[in-house]
Amino acid sequence: MAQVEFSTWGLCLMLVLAHYQFQDAQGAESVPGLGINWGALASHTLNPNIVVNMLKDNGFMKVKLFDADPWTVSTLSGTNIEVMVGIPNDQLSKFAGSSSSAEDWVKENITKHLRGRHETVNIRYVSVGNEPFMKDYKGAYVQTTFPAMQNIYRAIEKAGFGDTVKVTTALNADVYESPSNKPSDGDFRSDIRDSIQQILSFLHETNSPFLVNIYPFLSLYQNDNFPEEFAFFDGEGRTVEDNNVQYNNAYDANLDTLVWSLKKAGYPDMRIVVGEIGWPTDGNKHANNKNAKRFYQGLLKNMASKQGTPLRPGAMEMYLFSLTDENMKSIEPGKFERHWGIFGYDGSAKFPLDFSGQGQDKWPIAAKGVVYQDRVWCVLSSDVRNLSLVPSALDYACAGADCTSLGYGCSCDNLDLATNASYAFNQYFQTRDQSVEACNFNGLATIVSQDPSKGSCIFPVEIESSGDVLRAIHTLGTLLIGLALFSMTFT
Repeated sequence: MAQVEFSTWGLCLMLVLAHYQFQDAQGAESVPGLGINWGALASHTLNPNIVVNMLKDNGFMKVKLFDADPWTVSTLSGTNIEVMVGIPNDQLSKFAGSSSSAEDWVKENITKHLRGRHETVNIRYVSVGNEPFMKDYKGAYVQTTFPAMQNIYRAIEKAGFGDTVKVTTALNADVYESPSNKPSDGDFRSDIRDSIQQILSFLHETNSPFLVNIYPFLSLYQNDNFPEEFAFFDGEGRTVEDNNVQYNNAYDANLDTLVWSLKKAGYPDMRIVVGEIGWPTDGNKHANNKNAKRFYQGLLKNMASKQGTPLRPGAMEMYLFSLTDENMKSIEPGKFERHWGIFGYDGSAKFPLDFSGQGQDKWPIAAKGVVYQDRVWCVLSSDVRNLSLVPSALDYACAGADCTSLGYGCSCDNLDLATNASYAFNQYFQTRDQSVEACNFNGLATIVSQDPSKGSCIFPVEIESSGDVLRAIHTLGTLLIGLALFSMTFT
């Protein structure tokens, strides 16, 4: 009898844990060479196991991370998904000045996943730094990036993975420029040319790719005179002629500007990988689902055709930016920064998109197993008659939550003061796990069970954070084990 009871509880435990560890054998197909960026700058992140299955469901066999979080990386074990892990900029100084620190990092974040007792993770790249030479950083990481790359590479070599795990750094497209906007006039910026030359020599010697982030959206956002049609692959507007080559889209022109820059630096054949490319869906008049769908459709069609660019024809490895929205990203570059996701914060697809590049009218496969909090919202109370206190309460809410969907050209524009306040109150309330105390605002707010969303302005219900779900699984698993032991003892 005790054996029967133990089997029952053991089966229950296995089923509970399997709910968050399920592996789908079937998945869609994506364009060869296509990957996606998986960021985690959100107040409530999806369970990594759910994300991994979403990647597989949509045919992504390459993923780029911005750090090497052990839980995230370990969930990719046994999937054969190629992984690029990252080292944040704030760690460059440590690794530049200490080979032992680099060796410790490699031991914990590379060796452990490649020589573990369980299934291994298919780690292929380490990106040392993220856009460290971007102009906005004013040279803060110029002196530490290359030494950090060297020490990480030497540590990987020492560990025996130098042939399979390549070291590079993700560079913003502003590391090169063209005064005439013609690709043939492209060259690396003079202020970083020496450092770039060191990195290029290193990449060449180690057979590693040049990793670049290209954003036609930013060209449009930063320049009111930029021709909008030129940002898309199917545009019929202005073209750029350069040495008898016609450029009809910003991506081709940008990448070939890099090709010319590499040629002038002495590396005309260096392999290029596009580390980030995408289009946001909110936070700016150009950032919406319609434009994002148009951009991605053109990009994926171009990838599938293996057309490449005039100077780099053929297949290209690239990583879409990005998988999901991240409501904790800095909005210093613009409000759109929190809306780069092809999927929403909860893993729901925003628009139809065929990742195979065949242009089929089908939706991406949404995340499965997402747990939402209660379907309640915090809004401005209908009993409030004097609205004079509302603006200050609204500002307070937005200072502590994501209000980037409010304003001109955004999904929640043209709202009156009351609805703006309701949106802000709800964002604050959801971010704080629907705490009753977070829906007060000096008596101006109330909790309701009827969805207050209006048209394109969605009032979200927050998900359970991955950390909360993990704690719940651990608690339930411990309880089930305890009950199993209790049953064995007293049966």
